[in-house]
Amino acid sequence: MPEASFDSREFRNALGNFATGVTIITAKGENGEQVGVTASSFNSVSLDPPLILWSLDRSSASLQVIEAASHFCVHILSDTQGDECMAFAKTGTDKFADLECEEGLGGAPLIEGCLARFECRNVVHHDGGDHEIIVGEVERFEVQDGKPLVFFRGKLSNLAPHAGDA
Repeated sequence: MPEASFDSREFRNALGNFATGVTIITAKGENGEQVGVTASSFNSVSLDPPLILWSLDRSSASLQVIEAASHFCVHILSDTQGDECMAFAKTGTDKFADLECEEGLGGAPLIEGCLARFECRNVVHHDGGDHEIIVGEVERFEVQDGKPLVFFRGKLSNLAPHAGDA
């Protein structure tokens, strides 16, 4: 039986059927440069110690700064933060221009209005093919009420209300 060709685009479309939350990852470089990227590849790893992971495309202009940073912050976006999501998904723009950010651990910028923020010590990186898998140990976190921004089939979305929700 002949081997079927592997269509990368169709594979990506198939993966898009898994709805994910959306995050922005921020860090501050040794020279003071602030970087941030939109990522939907966020996941918990361990409760003890408290570890999370996410992945970044190796072609990202922010990769070297994030790899070298002592800390980074994962921001879980609310359904009101679609504009921020799209701004941090672009390259070549000042992503922090319209944001007032606090300074977190290691100088990582902290974005307001998120459902949760996880300030992480940069622990280890693993080869993930065309991506770098980045593991962080959570040193500080906070949570607030709201609804999540969701990524599904290549588009931003909101969660549908459950039956009985007001």
